[in-house]
Amino acid sequence: MSEPGFIAAVLKWVDLRPDVDPLEGTVRHDDRTSGFSLADAAALECALLLGEAWQLPVAAITAGPPGAQAVLRDAAAFGPRRLVLVTADIDAPSEAIAEALAPLLDGAAVVCCGDYSADRGSGSVPAFLAHQLEAAQALGLTGLTPRTPGCLIAQRRLDGGRREHLQVTAPAVISVEPGAARLRRASLSGLLAAREAVIEVAEGAVTHGSRVQVMSTAPYRPRPKMLPPPHDPLPRARLLALTGALTERTPPRVVRASCDEAADELISYLKDKGYLT
Repeated sequence: MSEPGFIAAVLKWVDLRPDVDPLEGTVRHDDRTSGFSLADAAALECALLLGEAWQLPVAAITAGPPGAQAVLRDAAAFGPRRLVLVTADIDAPSEAIAEALAPLLDGAAVVCCGDYSADRGSGSVPAFLAHQLEAAQALGLTGLTPRTPGCLIAQRRLDGGRREHLQVTAPAVISVEPGAARLRRASLSGLLAAREAVIEVAEGAVTHGSRVQVMSTAPYRPRPKMLPPPHDPLPRARLLALTGALTERTPPRVVRASCDEAADELISYLKDKGYLT
């Protein structure tokens, strides 16, 4: 996009209601339940607000397989002038996605993104985009107010219930939480026009696979404790020895101590039970 001065909304096509097999844990996706998340909806609304306040055109961009055009078709009902799809694998890493989107976002005053996606939820694409565009970044915003063209005031959540107010100057990449803005209701004319909206497909597919793949997952199982075999020849005596039914046990006790003393007590207990040497 070589047109100078526009607002971009970067949306992600995800399955909002994936079907997870309760036995095998496999995930099945369905295009019919796919779309953009609430965070991306807030990003689209923020882009529309900035475009109206600064009198700039708004573009909606997404990266994904051909089915991701549905996201742009939904966004078209709200008035973006340009819709662009970058073909990419569904599991492409965030860095590769940002690298492919950066040329299309050159010249954007503000790039609006959701703070995290509904699938992997890393929230790293906005940061990679800011790096690629050499733009300012303000991530995890809870709201924004447009000021003079190229300047906005943003709010961000801090620990302890505090809020931080930021003055952001274009060019900038921002990410917003789902509650930052509520997407407006699309007009009937916009819904009808979205059916015929032209979606551009950018050349150069992103086919890089994920750099980190989960091979298998399993619950943590502590190493079993080695016990000597019982020497009594009688089966009943051997069972009693294995189960420890007749063994005297140390009753539980509550330790009230400082952090250092409590750590020493815990380490001593683990050593007595044979878990530590």
